[in-house]
Amino acid sequence: MTVTTYRDPWGIPHLRAAGARGLARAQGRVTAHDRAWQLEVERHRAQGTSASFLGSEAAAWDVFARRARLADTARRCFEALERQDPETADWVRAYVRGVNEGLAAGAARAPEFARTGLTPGTWEPWHPLGVWLATHILFAGFPAKLWREQAIRHLGEEAVPLFATDGPGTAGSNGWLLAGSRTTTGHALLAGDPHRFIEAPGVYQQIRLACPEFDVVGLAVPGVPGIAHFAHTGTVAWSITNAMADYQDLYRERLRRTGTDVTALDPDGTWRRTERHTETVEVADGPPIGVEVLETARGPVISVHGPAGSAHRTDGTPDADGDADGDGETEALALRYPPRVTGDLGFGALLPLLRARSVADVDRAFDAWTEPVNVVHAADTAGGVLHRVAGRVPVRSRTNRLRLAPAWTDGHAWQGWHEMPYGEITDGVAVMANQRGPATPLGVEFAPPHRADRIRALLDERRTWSAADLPAIHTDTHLASAAPLLDHLAALDGLTTGAADLRDLLLAWDRRMDADSTGAAAYAALRTAVVRRLAAHPAFAALAEPPAVPEVLLPWLALTPRIAFALEHLLRAEELFGIDRAAVVRAAVEDVAVSGPAGTWGDTHRLAPWRALPDGPYEGPALSGDHDCVLCTSAVPGLTDLAARGPAARYVWDLADRDNSRWVVPFGADGVPGAPHHTDQLALWLKGDLAPVGTDWDRLHLVEETHD
Repeated sequence: MTVTTYRDPWGIPHLRAAGARGLARAQGRVTAHDRAWQLEVERHRAQGTSASFLGSEAAAWDVFARRARLADTARRCFEALERQDPETADWVRAYVRGVNEGLAAGAARAPEFARTGLTPGTWEPWHPLGVWLATHILFAGFPAKLWREQAIRHLGEEAVPLFATDGPGTAGSNGWLLAGSRTTTGHALLAGDPHRFIEAPGVYQQIRLACPEFDVVGLAVPGVPGIAHFAHTGTVAWSITNAMADYQDLYRERLRRTGTDVTALDPDGTWRRTERHTETVEVADGPPIGVEVLETARGPVISVHGPAGSAHRTDGTPDADGDADGDGETEALALRYPPRVTGDLGFGALLPLLRARSVADVDRAFDAWTEPVNVVHAADTAGGVLHRVAGRVPVRSRTNRLRLAPAWTDGHAWQGWHEMPYGEITDGVAVMANQRGPATPLGVEFAPPHRADRIRALLDERRTWSAADLPAIHTDTHLASAAPLLDHLAALDGLTTGAADLRDLLLAWDRRMDADSTGAAAYAALRTAVVRRLAAHPAFAALAEPPAVPEVLLPWLALTPRIAFALEHLLRAEELFGIDRAAVVRAAVEDVAVSGPAGTWGDTHRLAPWRALPDGPYEGPALSGDHDCVLCTSAVPGLTDLAARGPAARYVWDLADRDNSRWVVPFGADGVPGAPHHTDQLALWLKGDLAPVGTDWDRLHLVEETHD
């Protein structure tokens, strides 16, 4: 079998093999060459072993991964895949074989291995499933239920809609579909950009996979075979956005301990033994951490509390007698998530997607999708279009969906699965940006409608569009959510001269969060001042101290980000727990008038990517955009103007001519610092430009030909 590896001018791998299995092996090998460090970080994160070389900062994740049983779930899912879909299981094995073949040479290119003393390990067939699960376990935002529980307890049910918005720990996307009636060629266009934490190396890998069965270009997840989220096969293309569905539950558990035995109270009044064992998280720069792993009939226990819910030990460190909290009755939190229940992670969709030739094929493939739950857009060269939700969402009570469910009472069991809804395509256009849409019956909180409304308004400014026109939509910076704060500002009188001048500047501002805008900087400074004053108000004092929960869940429970991302609702509410919002805005504008800001939005709004191994101080480039702009580069007002989240890729899929499609990632195709293609796409990404998707083999550079 001959496998050929080509590279385009951006270093993007184009792979060609005699069959799907050989191609998966080649994909694994080239990914190990380009992304060895990233692959090993993700494998260790899935296993809960990353602190062994990354140190104490990674320990909280490792404890969570162990207690949530991510690795065990991935193993179970692969075992089920072997029984139910042996072809896909064999294909995954081929990918893993390729990773193992390329890992040593790839690691030799990556300086991080020497810095940490990490030796590349051996991948097992379940590891790609573990990478997928660890990457997406927090996508449904189940920790938001902890926040709602706190808000309801201290402020009442009316607090839930006030704080309901796209929270600081979730991830979203923009995506839009233009049917042929709305394009200059008469063939459909798909475009968008997934919003995630910006990582270096990037979370998406541009790649082409070609064999006699299929020829697909798209954005793969390093460590996972195939191309799941964004792809173009030549005759059909698809893309996804986060549906914001609620498909994971947190249960309050009552546990009883006797020595090393732990039982949980079930709804029938019976105390039933839980699964229990202990594990050890090794930490490179500190002592090992003992972790008690428990699982009830509902799911893995991710946090253990003291009597009557009073927090007392949550790291799971066993006591001298082998239990985590001593004898007696305690409360805990158990996490229930679909793959743990079904043994299915949706990998059965991956090969059918690669083989898809039409919208109908894509639709059938996504019937096997599990998580994360996504909204899918697809179009084909025959004029077919698709707008649907894909994934698994359990049917259960409203309490389960909104807050913590008491495990010891009836009415909180899962009762089957929701049918996945389909959306409409209106006047040849479908737009999704995590707002309420076809997935509305499946979720609780959705993103504000601003991004979706803005995209739709821009698309309606002309009747037809070309692929070359669409990057202008990707980079739109209008901030509709600024309106409530500016309305409060406009109503103020009696301001000091400096504050009045600042008010006039902001009321004349065009509401665009451009990097070179002084108005955007002034608005951001005022917003931060308002957020901080609201967060410090006595009305919210009970929410300032989050409950004792695993550290990885704390971003959902921090008061300042919650106020920041819900500011629009909080300022527009008829009444806000007795807070004089006009006085808050008045004090904030007076503060900002005295202290600044000086300069532009880009002076403080800079890219701050996540790196598993930080390499000293990093001064990221200036960014345009903001959380509710189409150019969604998210700061956390009240805490920082730095942007850790944003477009992890951009794409335009052209069904008239695949070579007229285009794409870009924040950094580059190669994960090795200093390599020619490590950051060569950053300049394009910053400007909003896209690189062409070139698929002519004669125009590509042949790198390697192997015979297996």
